Amino acid sequence: MFIHTNSIMGQSLFHLSALFFAVYFNVADSQQRYSLETRYTDMPVTHYEWQKQMETFKLRYLVNNKYHVRGGPIFVYLGGRGDINVYSQNTGFLFEIAAKFGALIAFIEHRYYGESLPFGNESLVIDNLRYLTTTEVLADFVQTIDVVKREALENLVSFDRHPVIAFGGGYSGSLAAWLRMKYPFLVLGAIASSAPMIYSSSVTNCECFNDVVTRTFEKYGQEQCVKTVKLGWEIIVNLSRSKLGLDFISSTWKLCKRMSSAEDVEKLLNWLNNIYVKLALNNYHYPSDFFMPLPAYPLKVFCDKLTSSFFNDTKGLVEYFGQALQVYTNYSGKSVCNSLEEPTDYLLKYQECTELVMPKCSIDTDMFINKPWVYENFALECHAKYGISGVKADWITLAYGGRNMKYASNIVFSHGEMDPYTCYGMRNNASSTVWTFDIADGSHHVDLRNPDVSDNNYILTARRHHVQAINTWLKLN
Repeated sequence: MFIHTNSIMGQSLFHLSALFFAVYFNVADSQQRYSLETRYTDMPVTHYEWQKQMETFKLRYLVNNKYHVRGGPIFVYLGGRGDINVYSQNTGFLFEIAAKFGALIAFIEHRYYGESLPFGNESLVIDNLRYLTTTEVLADFVQTIDVVKREALENLVSFDRHPVIAFGGGYSGSLAAWLRMKYPFLVLGAIASSAPMIYSSSVTNCECFNDVVTRTFEKYGQEQCVKTVKLGWEIIVNLSRSKLGLDFISSTWKLCKRMSSAEDVEKLLNWLNNIYVKLALNNYHYPSDFFMPLPAYPLKVFCDKLTSSFFNDTKGLVEYFGQALQVYTNYSGKSVCNSLEEPTDYLLKYQECTELVMPKCSIDTDMFINKPWVYENFALECHAKYGISGVKADWITLAYGGRNMKYASNIVFSHGEMDPYTCYGMRNNASSTVWTFDIADGSHHVDLRNPDVSDNNYILTARRHHVQAINTWLKLN
C-alpha cells in the first residue's frame, strides 16, 4: 500500500530540530533539478519478529517514470544517512541514462532518516534503535521494490521483464552491493560507488583514512595548509584550558552554545575533525549542495583563506580559522550559529557501535591529533553512549563477506582516488563479473553525481563503464 501526501509526521522537539536542519540545509538550499513523485508505503517495524510484524510505519520513496517504457528496467537508488530528497537531487547520473534504457527511477529512504521514522516521535529513544540494522534496511528495500513494481507494472504478466539495477554511493553503495548479493533473484546488478566493504575491528591500516584526507589537503591546499591545520590543533587545545579561552572560541566561531567543559572541548575537536573530512569528501570541481552548500573545490577555498592570512598571536590564528571554516559552515550566508553536533551524528555513531565498525586512527604523518584506535576503548564509548555491551566488531564481514567476492556477480565498485573511503573498498576485480574502477582525482561517489561541463575524462570514462556494465547485464550489447 502507498499513500500520496505532502504531510510531515509529528515530531518531538528533538526531531523537529533535526527535521528543520534537514529541510533548511538540504531541501531549501538545493535546486530542485529533478522532478519525482513522493510516496509512502506501510513498512513493518521489524521483518524478523512475527509478534511485531503488524506494527508498521510510513517509509518514504520517490518515483520518476518520465523515461519509462514498457519492458524497461527499474533503476533504484538506495538511501543512506540522510533525507532521500538530497540524494535524488544529487544523483543526476541515473536521470542521464534513464532515457537511454527506458528506465523507471526510484529513490528509497533509509529507515530512521528523513521522514521514515519507525517510532515517530520516539524513534531516537535508545530501546527503539534496535531495529536500525542492515538486515532490516535491506528488507525494507526489498519490500519497497516490490511495491514499486506492482504499482508501475500491475498490468504485466511477469515482473521478470523489468529487471532492477541498484545504485548507491558511500554506505548506500555498500547496501547496493549487499542487496545484489543477498537478493540476486530481485536485483540483476549493482553500481556501488565509494562503497566501504570492510567494516571490521581487524583492519590493520587504520591510519589509511586520515592519510588520504591529508594527501587531499596537500594536493589542493598545499603543504602550508596542512602545517597550519596541524599548528591549529595545539593552539586550540591550549586556548581551551581556560574559561576566557573557551569564551573566545565560542564567540569567534559563532557556536550556538558556549563551551564550558572538557566534554565540550572534545566535541569541538571532533566537529573540527569532521569538517576537514567533509571538505575532502565533498571537494567537487563545481559548486554543490550535497547536505551543505559549498563552492567549487571547497577544500582549496578553505586553505586559500587560511594560508593567505597574517596573524601575530594565537587568537589571531583562531580568528582566521573561524573565517576559513565558514566556507563549510556558512557558505550560503544563512547560518546563524554553529552546532557542534549534527542531528544524524547520533544515528551514525549508533550504527558504528552496533555493526558498521570502521577503525580510524591518526599518526605523526597525517594532519590530525595523534589518536590510536583501540577496540576496548571504542567498546567502552559505545556502552557509555548507548548502553551497548559486546560490540559486533566483525559481524558485517561475517554476514556479507567483506572483500571475499569471488562468488558474487554483477557488481561494479568505483572509487575516487581522493576519497578516503577508498581505504575500506574493493581494490581489485574479484571475478569476471565483479569489477573495480578507479577515478583519478575523484571525490566521494563523484561518478553518480549530476553531470557537469567540467567533468574530466576519468569521470566520463567511469560513467561509460557503468553504462557498459548495465548493457551487459541487460544483454543489450
